[in-house]
Amino acid sequence: MAVKIKLKRLGKIRSPHYRIVVADSRTRRDGRAIEEIGKYHPTYNPSVIEVDAERVAYWLGVGAQPTEPVLAILKKTGDWQKFKGEPAPAPLLVAQPKAARPSFEALGGDDEGKGEAITQKKKAEKKDEAAAESSESTEA
Repeated sequence: MAVKIKLKRLGKIRSPHYRIVVADSRTRRDGRAIEEIGKYHPTYNPSVIEVDAERVAYWLGVGAQPTEPVLAILKKTGDWQKFKGEPAPAPLLVAQPKAARPSFEALGGDDEGKGEAITQKKKAEKKDEAAAESSESTEA
């Protein structure tokens, strides 16, 4: 039995999530898996990659073959280089925690209402202009 390390697709139509699984090569993509060894969320910014390095090393050691997408993921995490005895890659980009936005009160905002609108209504402006034009024409 040939064993593969491959991606199992989960999630909605336009928001895929993948699990990195060890499965028989004859099973379908989302079929039964022997073991789940990681997660991959490509739609997040930056992508979330979680791999159990100990289990990956075990399965690679007993002859499991990674598919091309999984091989790319293992190269990014450094597990493939560790298995082959090559130097480790540069560390992955880690998401920075977002700074909390200051509250309205902290910015000096006040809760008091003004009572009336700042801008005038457009109908009133048109009437004022019409009245001004008619008064100018009567004066001349």
